[in-house]
Amino acid sequence: MIRRPVAGIAPMLLLPSYLSMDRNYREAIAHVEQADQLVNQATSAADIGLGAEKVKLAQENLDQLPVWFLGYEPVRMCHFMGCSWNFTFDEFSRARAQVGRMNARIFQENNALTQLQTAETDLQKAKQAYQTATNVSQQQNAIADWQTALDQLTVLPRETLAGTTGATKYRNYERDFNRVVGSVAGSNQTQTMIAAAQQFAALATQNSQKSAYTVTEWQQIETLWSNAIDRLQKVDSTDPDYLAAQSYLADYTQKLGVVKTRLETEEKSTLAIAEAKRQTQELISSLPSKPNPDERNRLISRLQGIIDQLKQVQPNTTVYAEAQTLLKQAQSKLSQL
Repeated sequence: MIRRPVAGIAPMLLLPSYLSMDRNYREAIAHVEQADQLVNQATSAADIGLGAEKVKLAQENLDQLPVWFLGYEPVRMCHFMGCSWNFTFDEFSRARAQVGRMNARIFQENNALTQLQTAETDLQKAKQAYQTATNVSQQQNAIADWQTALDQLTVLPRETLAGTTGATKYRNYERDFNRVVGSVAGSNQTQTMIAAAQQFAALATQNSQKSAYTVTEWQQIETLWSNAIDRLQKVDSTDPDYLAAQSYLADYTQKLGVVKTRLETEEKSTLAIAEAKRQTQELISSLPSKPNPDERNRLISRLQGIIDQLKQVQPNTTVYAEAQTLLKQAQSKLSQL
């Protein structure tokens, strides 16, 4: 009601308003263009931050433009000043809409960047937790957290800078993750084989507490040690637990050697007493009622043979006690001849 008559009669009085409008218009256009370049073609988080500043400045410029004045053009003033702009409702609306879209885009970009930073932080924590883990359970928990962090990278909006950056980083992170998981899988398999070997070894040790066992029992113990050794021999030289497996392997091989020796001793002793008993039975069945001197010499020789067989029976065998009893009887009989 006041400015329109003044604009028609004395436009010079409105010069400060026109200058302010012109400046804010030009700055709004410039800031919108700059923000559009920085936000919609961002290459870094710094671009997003600077773009947000430009959008804020553009918004301030638009707020300074009088909406009520958009319905007419200050013809005389622009003719006097040489204005080259034609500020209309449509242009104002487009600028407002563009600023609104960029504000939404900045909000989305900042959220995505925050999610990316959170995912990378969680990933580094999980990786550190895996490296400092002291047992398999801790390693498995760290791997689970690692996988969760990787999953966070896959849900970032692909149209954002963070989404594009996250997709590139995901490939590198996934490669490292697969390498570690593969290593863990191999290590777990090795630890499983070592644990199985230890179970066989524990059972073999448990079954070796007595001083003497039969041939069959020694054979069973030998099988247990052999099973333990067989599992340790499957550990690859490139495995991280290879040295530990070799340590167990050396110990178990030595113990298997002891068992083999004891088994051989038991077998020989069993055969020796069996042979002594056989010869004793033959001697008894062929013993004359009144031996002559020649028969007495043969009897002495055969008794000595039985004694020699019984002496082959070794201590710590299942037949040693019986062999000692038979030996004393044979020696006593020999002394009577």
